[in-house]
Amino acid sequence: MNNNANSLAKRRYVVAAVVVIIVLVYVVQLFKLQLMSPQYRDYADSNAFLRRTLYPARGAIYDRNGKLLVYNRPTYDVMMVVREMKQFDTLDFCRTLNIDMERFYTLDADMRDRRKNPGYSSYTPQLFMTQLNVEEYGLLQEKLYKFPGIYIQSRTERQYNYPNMGLILGYVAEVDQNKIAADPYYVRKDYVGKSGIELSHEIDLRGEKGVEVLLRDAHGRVQGKYEDGAHDKAPVSGKDLTLGIDIDLQAYGEKLMHNKVGSIVMIDPKTGEILCMVSTPTYDPALLTGKSFSANYRQLENNPFKPLFNRSIAGTYPPGSTFKPTQGLIFLQEGIITPETYYACYGGYPPLGGRPGCHPHGSPLAIQPALATSCNSFFCYGLNAMLSNRSKYPSVSAAFDVWRNHMVDLGFGYPLGVDLPSEKRGAIPTSKFYTNFFKTDRWNAHRIISIAIGQGEILATPLQIANLSAMIANRGYYYTPHVVKERKGAALETTYTTRHESGINREYFDITVAGMADAVTHGTCRGINLAPFLEVCGKTGTAENPHGDDHSLFMGFAPKDDPQVAIAVVVENGRFGATNAVPIARLMMQKFFRGEIPESDQWLETTIMNREILPYVYIRNLPPLPPKN
Repeated sequence: MNNNANSLAKRRYVVAAVVVIIVLVYVVQLFKLQLMSPQYRDYADSNAFLRRTLYPARGAIYDRNGKLLVYNRPTYDVMMVVREMKQFDTLDFCRTLNIDMERFYTLDADMRDRRKNPGYSSYTPQLFMTQLNVEEYGLLQEKLYKFPGIYIQSRTERQYNYPNMGLILGYVAEVDQNKIAADPYYVRKDYVGKSGIELSHEIDLRGEKGVEVLLRDAHGRVQGKYEDGAHDKAPVSGKDLTLGIDIDLQAYGEKLMHNKVGSIVMIDPKTGEILCMVSTPTYDPALLTGKSFSANYRQLENNPFKPLFNRSIAGTYPPGSTFKPTQGLIFLQEGIITPETYYACYGGYPPLGGRPGCHPHGSPLAIQPALATSCNSFFCYGLNAMLSNRSKYPSVSAAFDVWRNHMVDLGFGYPLGVDLPSEKRGAIPTSKFYTNFFKTDRWNAHRIISIAIGQGEILATPLQIANLSAMIANRGYYYTPHVVKERKGAALETTYTTRHESGINREYFDITVAGMADAVTHGTCRGINLAPFLEVCGKTGTAENPHGDDHSLFMGFAPKDDPQVAIAVVVENGRFGATNAVPIARLMMQKFFRGEIPESDQWLETTIMNREILPYVYIRNLPPLPPKN
């Protein structure tokens, strides 16, 4: 009897346990469906609410004088709530949007594809089509009642007041999946900065999105704001930016460099602000907006001139003789030479049989006249004296590493840190590089002598050359070059207000300045002599180019004793520095200091503007760049 009773009791417990488990399963499932499931939550919300994203106005961009460069105009997106869509005249819808049926089905498929649109839900507004202009918006708005489930969302599109600075300003385009995955701010079909300032200052410019919560009735009709907008969030506009660029100076530089390949960079040495950054060929930034974006981008990308490539920060060139001031500074600082050290030159470097060669000038020379005449032999002697000095350095590698460290302090070998993307580092080799290359550590200066005159393995960007000029103008320090001068409502990053010291005594910079002043008055760059109006200091460069004519270079600053501007000019295939780079720099100096070109130089202006220097003959027959929208 007791056994039967115990058996019945156990059965009751088992049945009760089973019932409890079943109830728990139902409760958990209901909890998941009603509270945890995004599908049912979206469905419930979508019945009562319509959440509209409010896009902020992207920050405007001004030049240093307050001229508006980049602003916004309204554009509109077509949004769909698939669950609310009822049968309507698709052909009429397509005609209203000026698209064909094939385009309609492609856009619809992309919207529903969770691989392309991971946030897709049939219950919430999904982006169907972007960039409707005002006319298209008006036509759709009139017929919106015919298309249930279709909504219009407003945002802005970039516009430009000037056809210049495309490579500096950059462009915005649809965000890609990698960016969406990396930053939850973005969703499919959002726009993001892709190059130039638009990319490097994306966080500043984009602002913060807002949201508008609207209440709907049982038929899905919008009844107004939910709780009088208590749950709305207003968008926050992006920060306006003021650049150091002078748009008039920039536009003039682009005119001078028309039909040429190269760069002009001008810097305020007192602040590091970039006053102009010309890279040619370039493009009108308005080309990369609107519905013609893709076609125009492909045409620019396929152009052999590479108009999307910013040569000012990513083009690397042998600096040629513009590199010689760095050599003299290092030799003086290291005690390898004194201001009274003289070296001979007989049309070239004597220990190597006159190689590298040199042009006629007086001999022997000290450092100051060597800079003025750009004597190759002097700097070859100096490099050999440093690398072979065993009383000061234990080995050639140790001496070379000291030399290289000075070069890094002078702004070469690494990116300077300009506030633009894709800056290149140039090239300053290490002693290990040469040891590996020669397969011995017993190499010497004569095996790498070309680096003494800015050739061989030495490469620099035009920005680095301009920065060297700014450092010499300041007699020993520089500020990191930067394009953005002010951020509205925010301080400029300390990176751009921190002074970088060269580690070389000021007295040696004074000697270098004197040599560069002599180069202008009676040396290799007399073509930029603007005395008595302006005392300019400069240094020419002619860089050997294995792919064609030599490159023409110039770097300098003015005035000598109160420098307001430093400049570097590079003209690919421009031959001698004095032939093209110097006259371009002269005109840019005139434009900067006078605001116009005096009558005495107008013949030079006409000559330079009409001069064509293109590296490949076939390029001259290319079709023109795409027209402005």
